[in-house]
Amino acid sequence: MKKASIFLAALFALSVFTAHGCSSNNSNKASEDQTGQTTEETDMPKVYFTKEITPEALMKIYQALGREAKGNNVAIKVSTGEPGGKNFLKPALIGDLVKSVNGTIIECNTAYGGNRATTELHLKAARDHGFFDIANVDIMDTDGDVGIPVVGGKHLKEDLIGKNYLNYDFTVVLSHFKGHAMGGFGGAIKNISIGIASSRGKVRIHSAGASDTDWGSPKQEDFLESMAEAAKAVADHAGDRILYINVMNNLSVDCDCDSSPADPEMHDVGILASLDPVALDKACVDQVYASTDHGKIHLIERMESRNGIHTLVHAENIGMGSQKYEMVSID
Repeated sequence: MKKASIFLAALFALSVFTAHGCSSNNSNKASEDQTGQTTEETDMPKVYFTKEITPEALMKIYQALGREAKGNNVAIKVSTGEPGGKNFLKPALIGDLVKSVNGTIIECNTAYGGNRATTELHLKAARDHGFFDIANVDIMDTDGDVGIPVVGGKHLKEDLIGKNYLNYDFTVVLSHFKGHAMGGFGGAIKNISIGIASSRGKVRIHSAGASDTDWGSPKQEDFLESMAEAAKAVADHAGDRILYINVMNNLSVDCDCDSSPADPEMHDVGILASLDPVALDKACVDQVYASTDHGKIHLIERMESRNGIHTLVHAENIGMGSQKYEMVSID
């Protein structure tokens, strides 16, 4: 009996170790370094992490990715925030990075009304929130939209994006990770799916491909899968001319598209970045669960009640990225 108990305990410990998103022996391979000693390499995507949330830390984590945002036109995809909200990423935090790559802030108009539903209103919101102080702002569907293919989608065959997105050579996806009323949470995948979709494209995603004019009432999983499919279309279009940074501060259960979001009930976590958006969003979800802050229960309830993790499951299934990753601290 004693030997059996020891065996079961060891088996349980092994299962816990391998189940964690950033640890998998199956993804490691041995190699030799220049000294001839054997080292461990991993083919899992890297997610870089810093506890600091400052302009300097944002620059540092961008540089850690090792992919330079270059080209004649560099897009910075960031939410300009619905008027009335206060949790969006502030220009004072992101300004140094935006200026260093000579970026243009890109957005598309909303499909739910509000004060960013037209280009005129959207530009006013961006100006009022200080974004024009750090860069030009392009509302990309001002002159219409264009379709890009969705490869391997169940619900979408084409993603409708703001027409002007085709003008950009590189995209820095700068996302505020937080909760979301419909998606459970919003991070990199939401930012490039709903965020880069035109007004019509947003309706197409929310209706799970059924309409460009009526949101309808699709199954929750179908909506989440459509969001993942639209994001994959953008990622495929960009290829290696895109990178992803998530800032985990002001962790409200509500999105920056909400004009009256709930106040955050858990502490800030840090900044995470990756070249794999699935790994990045999964790492942020894991950070919420791993937090010692009791206030996390509210964000966890929002994520679980909307089955938010299904977005990442589907994104992985259609080949957008991996939910397994290697976490690399830059502190």
